[in-house]
Amino acid sequence: MTQSIAPAANEAERQRALDALHIVGSLPEPAYDDIVKVAAAVCGTPMALVTLIDRDRQWFKARTGLEGVQTERNMAVCDHAIRQPKELMEVGDLSSDTRFAQNPLLKDIGARFYAGMPLVTDDGAAVGAVCVLDLNPRELNQTQREALQALARLTMTLMESRRREREQQVAAILDQGVAEETAVAPDAAGSYTVVILELQDLSELAQRLGERTLDRQLQQLDQALEHCLQPERGDSINRVTGSGEFIAVLGSDHVDDTVEKLQQVARETSQSLGSPLLLGAASTSTGEATTAVFLRADQALSAAKDRLRA
Repeated sequence: MTQSIAPAANEAERQRALDALHIVGSLPEPAYDDIVKVAAAVCGTPMALVTLIDRDRQWFKARTGLEGVQTERNMAVCDHAIRQPKELMEVGDLSSDTRFAQNPLLKDIGARFYAGMPLVTDDGAAVGAVCVLDLNPRELNQTQREALQALARLTMTLMESRRREREQQVAAILDQGVAEETAVAPDAAGSYTVVILELQDLSELAQRLGERTLDRQLQQLDQALEHCLQPERGDSINRVTGSGEFIAVLGSDHVDDTVEKLQQVARETSQSLGSPLLLGAASTSTGEATTAVFLRADQALSAAKDRLRA
């Protein structure tokens, strides 16, 4: 039976840090594919992964030598690795380690060796790992260990850069949305609602539907969401580039009706695509900073993810 380990004491903060990256379920990216190829080549292993430890699963941003895109979290060796964020975890023989000897996943793939370096955000949250696996017991040499540590730093740099680019685009979307709402309804300036909708597991959808079909589905979704809005109230919605994330800024009149219409589209989309479209919303009427309103909407979206994975 697979051993289950207790969550880290700061698990809630760690999960929020992972959510803030908006990378779990994202589309494949060549830079991450290159990282696992280099990791496998340098360490001389048949398997290498960039993993992210989500609420109840281990999701692979990139992989080589292994099928599938995720595993249950309680089967993830990387879930043990992130408990020591500053240290490379190396297990010479998984079959001789009581934590992993009966792990069915490791038995299925025949893995005997593991080495993983945690991915740690600027704020110190360990969100995943760059790891390698081998079919035979062994150990890395010092050069290989240092290379794996360097690849983990590089991976985290890519993720943080991606996060900053997204934040800049989100800020532009919000500024434009609030400006449009104020221009249409100047008397209601400072009163608006921010809604975030995020289609989950985009990478799995792309694999199942094909990227062209997925892109058409996202365009149709954009249109369906836009039909829920009231332009005369200054409503607007935009999609974050290269993602399944949509951000709407709504005026203050009868906003609950519009949010319910967006929820209905989310339910229909979730059913038709077989992947959840989750929603988080936050309102203000006090002149609160737009970034603060967005942060509360993002927290509501994280709560929706918690409920989905509960």
